[in-house]
Amino acid sequence: MEKIAVLDFGGQYTHLIANRIRRLGVYSEIVHNDVTPEELNGFKGIIFSGGPHSVFEKDSPLVDAKVLELGIPVLGICYGHQLISQTLGGVVRPGNQKEYGLAFIKPSKSPLFEGLSDHEQMWMSHGDAVEELPANFDVIATTPECTAAAVQNLEKKIFGVQFHPEVTDSLSGMKMLENFLDICGCAKDWTSENFVAELSAQVEREAKGKKVFLLVSGGVDSTVAFALLNKVLGPDRVMGLHIDNGLMRHGESDDILDFMKASGFDNLHIYDAADEFLDVLKGKFEPEDKRNIIGTEFIEVKTRAQAKLDLNADEWLIAQGTIYPDTIESAGTKHADKIKTHHNRVDVILEMMEKGLIIEPLAMLYKDEVRALGEALGIPHDLVWRHPFPGPGLGVRCLCSNGVEEKISDAEKATIAEKAGAAGYESVCLPVKSVGVQGDGRTYAHPVVIFGERDYKKLDIVSTSLTNLVKGINRVIFGIHTEGDKSYRLIEGYCTKDRLDKLRAIDHVVTQAIHATGEYSTIWQMPVVLLPLVNSNGDETVVLRPITSQEAMTARFYPLSDKAIKMIIDGVRNIKGLGDVFLDVSNKPPGTIEWE
Repeated sequence: MEKIAVLDFGGQYTHLIANRIRRLGVYSEIVHNDVTPEELNGFKGIIFSGGPHSVFEKDSPLVDAKVLELGIPVLGICYGHQLISQTLGGVVRPGNQKEYGLAFIKPSKSPLFEGLSDHEQMWMSHGDAVEELPANFDVIATTPECTAAAVQNLEKKIFGVQFHPEVTDSLSGMKMLENFLDICGCAKDWTSENFVAELSAQVEREAKGKKVFLLVSGGVDSTVAFALLNKVLGPDRVMGLHIDNGLMRHGESDDILDFMKASGFDNLHIYDAADEFLDVLKGKFEPEDKRNIIGTEFIEVKTRAQAKLDLNADEWLIAQGTIYPDTIESAGTKHADKIKTHHNRVDVILEMMEKGLIIEPLAMLYKDEVRALGEALGIPHDLVWRHPFPGPGLGVRCLCSNGVEEKISDAEKATIAEKAGAAGYESVCLPVKSVGVQGDGRTYAHPVVIFGERDYKKLDIVSTSLTNLVKGINRVIFGIHTEGDKSYRLIEGYCTKDRLDKLRAIDHVVTQAIHATGEYSTIWQMPVVLLPLVNSNGDETVVLRPITSQEAMTARFYPLSDKAIKMIIDGVRNIKGLGDVFLDVSNKPPGTIEWE
């Protein structure tokens, strides 16, 4: 079987590249960047991934230069593009301006751009740029901010692109990748049936004849993992446990049990651990602490539940519905930057993984692949296409604080005010922080709220401009409902039942509204985030985060309809203690989908 090698330099999108190549009908294999040239013989093509590093860094990942002399076609993406140029004698320098988000390239004639127009939308996420080309290379695409957006040495079939063709916002990116496969002379002989068979064989192999115990959150990933395990191993070797951790949405645990029973899954149990989780979260406010506490408590509760069910732990392995974005954001590959610790990547889980006590049948898949697998397994369409819900639940949507403000600098405030004012908006820098991802690296920075005209095209431009130009911010949000004088005070607030009930209530209002307007199926995910900020009336503030995406590695904010916004604001007025409502108009990058 012909195959493409994807060299992993720690990029957030490395496995997405491999996913896209498979979708084009060619098998792809991810290999470490320190692979020897001899090990790459037999591959039809090589792709260098992006990564969070700069080629200027002392310990940045490199590649054996002889890889570029094998005569095998090579495509470098982002960091991979810069590394190729530097390795072959070109010059890379910090760019005049960072680029995160949409950019428009002007491609010239090249087999890489066969069938593309002379003006194409692509997705950028970089700070450094190639300034001087290696010998015998030509520029084949530019943007206003990047003079070497794509380069080639046609004789050696080596190509480099500064943008990310693998993400969905690069509208002709799949065509570019297909062109590269044609340059490699690949026969398209890889099918989804191959993939399902491979997954099934992997599950059987990793289970080692043991029984498997799966924590079923009720989200898409764990439900599909549960169905797959039941199909491959049989219900006698599989047991599901749904832990009600007090961080679930309105009525969610009951809905999960009803669905599982209706679908014939009698091997699922529910364990009420709400008090236990809220107890260990008392007084905790740091996002990473909360994620680690929640992930560790899941294992503690699992152990207690196994004892209650009289299960012999030696006979059982633990399965998780981990998918690839969880792995890469938790720095699960060699050179990746940690964006945030997912609940299924806390220390106790990593220790169990090292001992071979955990299996993750979906760990190399993206959400779109998981959904396709779920459909193939016969899971109802409505469940497969439910909005994703994080394992830590509302614990990462209920932002907490000890009440100590971290302020943004006066210089950054001045820049924000100037740029927002030029576009006709007022701006306020909020004294909270949220996680983001810029240039494949983690940021933890302030959001800025702007007020003015709700013109979504204009908001997209302003949001991109502010996050590109001001280092201290990674999100822009828009005030869709304000009370008082648009001033906000940080309060001491934690994951208490009162705050979680308040968040549950507004989340339920939002879900009902987008179902009523028919927008639920268009929106890929819609976190609702409670902030530890009060307005001048003393009421807490909430952020709506509707996005569209395909695989969660990139995302675009979704322009909520007037009807949905009105229904949500009317609902907020009926929830005691809730005040201003903001709409997150940031894309990913620079803002991750969740705020923590």
